[in-house]
Amino acid sequence: MKNIKTIATASLLLSFIGATAQTPYDAARFSGNELNGTARFVGMGGAMSALGADISVIGSNPAGIGLFRGHDFTASFGFNATKTASDFGGNTMNEKRNRASFDQIGFVYTSKIGNRTKLRYVNFGFNYHKSKNFNRQFASGGMLGGISQTGQMANMINTWIDGPSTLDKQIGDIYNYGMQGYDLPNPYHPTQSPYPYLGVMGVRSELVYVGTDEQGDYLAYMNGIANGYRSVEEGGISDYDFNVSFNVEDRMYFGATIGVHDVSYRRTSYYTEDVTDKNASGYYEINNTFSTDGTGFDFKFGAIFRPFEESPFRFGIAVHTPIWYALTDIYSSMMYTRLDGESSTGKPIHVDFKESPQYYTDGDVLRDYQMVTPWRFNVSMGTVVAGNIALGAEYEFMNYASAKLKYSDGYDMEEQNSYAKDDLKGVHTVRVGAEARILPSLSVRAGYNFSSSVFKESAYKALGASDMRTDTEYFNDFGRNTVTVGLGYRGNRFYADLAYKYDMYKSDFYAFSDTSLTATKVDNKRHQLLMTLGVHF
Repeated sequence: MKNIKTIATASLLLSFIGATAQTPYDAARFSGNELNGTARFVGMGGAMSALGADISVIGSNPAGIGLFRGHDFTASFGFNATKTASDFGGNTMNEKRNRASFDQIGFVYTSKIGNRTKLRYVNFGFNYHKSKNFNRQFASGGMLGGISQTGQMANMINTWIDGPSTLDKQIGDIYNYGMQGYDLPNPYHPTQSPYPYLGVMGVRSELVYVGTDEQGDYLAYMNGIANGYRSVEEGGISDYDFNVSFNVEDRMYFGATIGVHDVSYRRTSYYTEDVTDKNASGYYEINNTFSTDGTGFDFKFGAIFRPFEESPFRFGIAVHTPIWYALTDIYSSMMYTRLDGESSTGKPIHVDFKESPQYYTDGDVLRDYQMVTPWRFNVSMGTVVAGNIALGAEYEFMNYASAKLKYSDGYDMEEQNSYAKDDLKGVHTVRVGAEARILPSLSVRAGYNFSSSVFKESAYKALGASDMRTDTEYFNDFGRNTVTVGLGYRGNRFYADLAYKYDMYKSDFYAFSDTSLTATKVDNKRHQLLMTLGVHF
C-alpha cells in the first residue's frame, strides 16, 4: 500500500467579481435583533414600546423616550450561558459556552417646555446596547451513508467548466484543476490554477480513481463515510442610538432615532470526513476561518397616543428603515488529506501542490460588499391597572426575503438576492409583558416572546460555480421562544433591576448541501442573567 500526504493552505484572495459570494444566510445573520437592553425592558419581555419611559425603547419605538419627565442614566451588564445539543442519526453531541457581557449604557436629557403649552417636553437620548449575540459553540457528526462534501465541490466546478459533463471528465477536472494528478491526464485544462483546494478535494471519497467500467467511466466503491464538525462563533452587533422625542399635551408622543450599527462576527470551524472504499481508505480535514466586520445606519420613527384623557391606555406605531451596511468578509482555509491505497493499475496516486498565483495575499480572501436589511414595522399597546400593574403587548413584522446583497460598487448580487426570495420569508414577532408593584419600592416582572422562523423548509446554502468557499455548513433555525422574569427596586434617585432570560429554539444543521443528506437536529438554549444600575434625577 502506498501513502499519499498533501497539505494545502487555500490562500484564496480572489480579486474578481463572483470569486467569493455572500449568501442569504449572511443577510439573515445581520438582520433583525434579539431581546436585550435594560433589565427592566428584558424582564418585561421587551413589551414596552407603548409604555415607554425606559431607555431601551429608543430602539423599538423612539416616541417612548418622550414619556421621561426627568434626566436618567443607566448601565447594564450580565452573564450568558449558551448550550447546543445535536443529534445526527442517533449520534449526539453537546457543547456549551459561557461569557460575561456589557450590554447597555445610556442617558436621557429632558427639557421641560411648560405645563400650559401644547408641547410639554423635548427630550434627547443616547443609548448603546448589544442587539445581537453570536457566541455559540457547536459540534455534530455521524455516518453520511455514502455521500460526501466533495460532491458539492465537484458540482461547483462541473457547472463552471465548459464541455461535456461526463463522470470521467468531472473526476479529471477535480484532480487536475489546481493540482497535477498523475495517471489521470486532463486534456481540458492546465495543471496550474488559482484554486489549489479543488485538487485536494479530488483525492478522496467518490472522486478516488479505482477503476473503469466498460464505457471507460471512472468508478468509486464506497463502503462508508463518517464526518465530524465543530465550530466556535463569537461577536455581536452593537447599536448606538441617538434620539429626539416630543411630548404633546401628555397625550401624544413622537420620536425619531438615528441608529449606527457595528458588526463584529468570527467563526472558526473544523470539518473532517473518513472514507473507506473498495481499494483505499483515508480522511481529509478542513479548517475554515471566517469573519465579518462593518458598520451601518438606519432611521426609526415612532408615535404613541393616549386616546382617552382619563385612561392610561395608549397605543404606539413605529417604522424602522432598512439598515444600510458596508461590510468586509475575510476568509481563509487550510486543508489536510491522507489516502492509503492503490489505483487499479497498481501505481500510486500522486498529487503535486502548485504555488499560488500572485493575486493571493497573506493567505486570506478579502471581500467588501454592501447589504440592505428589510424594513421593520411595529405596533404596540400598553396600560396601567389600579396604578400598580403595567401591561404591554406588541407585534412586529420583517420580510427577510426583501434583504438585498450588493457588490461594493452598488450593483446587486442578482443570483443571491434571488436565492433570498426563495429561501427566506416574513418573520412575525409577538411580545407580551407585565410588571406588578408588590411594595412601594419593589416590583416583579415577567414576559414572553415568540418569533417565527426566518427560513423556508426548502432553504439551503447555495454556493455558485465560481465561489471558492469551503465553509459549506448552514443552520435552518425554527421559531424562537423567549421567557423572562425580573425584579426591580426603585428609590428616590437610585434604582436597580435584575432579569433572567431563557431563549430556546431548534435548528436543522447541514454540513454541506446534498438532497440525500439527513439534517442534524439541534436544540439551542441560552440563559442570560442581566443587571441594571441607574440614576433618575
